[in-house]
Amino acid sequence: MYLIFFIPLCYYLIFQYWPMYGITIAFKNYNIVKGITGSEWVGLEHFRKFLIDPYFWKLVRNTLVINVYEILFGFPMPIILALLLNEIRHPLFKRFVQSVSYLPHFISTVVVAGMIVNFLSTDGLVNQIVEWLGGSPIQFLMKPEWFRTIFVSSGIWQSVGWGSIIYLAALTSIDLELYEAARIDGAGRWKQMLNVTLPGMAPTISIMLILNLGNLMRLGFEKIILLYNGSTYETADVISTYVYRRGLLGSDFSYATAVEVFQAIVGLVLLVLANRASRKISETSLW
Repeated sequence: MYLIFFIPLCYYLIFQYWPMYGITIAFKNYNIVKGITGSEWVGLEHFRKFLIDPYFWKLVRNTLVINVYEILFGFPMPIILALLLNEIRHPLFKRFVQSVSYLPHFISTVVVAGMIVNFLSTDGLVNQIVEWLGGSPIQFLMKPEWFRTIFVSSGIWQSVGWGSIIYLAALTSIDLELYEAARIDGAGRWKQMLNVTLPGMAPTISIMLILNLGNLMRLGFEKIILLYNGSTYETADVISTYVYRRGLLGSDFSYATAVEVFQAIVGLVLLVLANRASRKISETSLW
């Protein structure tokens, strides 16, 4: 048992904890030739530069808006799907729906972005339907006001099935005698869901919501980079894409690391606050 545990322990020590030493370059003017230890120490200079950057508020706003949209529209969808699947009584049909809803999760981000580009192009499937209904083609990927809708909706499609697994697992822990007691009291399917199913899922929902709130300032850059362009920077450019451009493309490693550290600190604060609020409201928390 200790040998089995030793392998993942080594993984986390080598690839997760040891690289944290590199965070120190956020407080230095990192020079590749001099290395981390030989680079000049500048303290909080890079953090100050980022906070007074005129682009700062736009990055924070775009990151927060997209994440808030994902929580408002994306977070409830796996819960709703799990509740709907729980009401299906035909086992074969239930397994079929589950399998179909899981499949998008295994499609790579590059393929998903390619599908979006093809479907939403001027002569793509969506515009063909728009023209068939009597409308004019829309350049969806060139309009800033459409980017957030496209990003969030495609994310929901890709993750809703996979995200429902944890809620389906939570449903299996609910005592069946509670449903029987509810039926004896005259509760129908709707009342059973409101008074038995949802309260039974509440601890799991609270934990998942805390984790989502902790990631409120963090957003993956892969799909955004594949979808955004110069005309959609106004709503599409977020902190992670800014770090990518400044750090990897601009080779400003110290500044990019400082931005990432700032993002991580804000995420930690949000996580602690969300956990404390959940503990007071529902007595459910991560710690």
